[in-house]
Amino acid sequence: MQYEKSTKFTSREKVALRYADAIMYDPNQADDALWASLRAEFTEPQLVELGYWVGFTFGGQRWLKTLAAKQGELAAAMAARKP
Repeated sequence: MQYEKSTKFTSREKVALRYADAIMYDPNQADDALWASLRAEFTEPQLVELGYWVGFTFGGQRWLKTLAAKQGELAAAMAARKP
């Protein structure tokens, strides 16, 4: 959660992570400044793809938590069902 101060991420990666934070935790973070930063780094189709992927991945993880699934259980159950 300290990516803003990290030297391991590029400015493009940091703004993508801020976008992910807004999607996952607080949509109010998606203010005009964030959108300006995003549009400076990404095309609109890239923003749609990134937003979709964050929402899909985060939503999937939240769903698995509602099932009280542990890491790897879903994959193991699916593998066990294969003919």
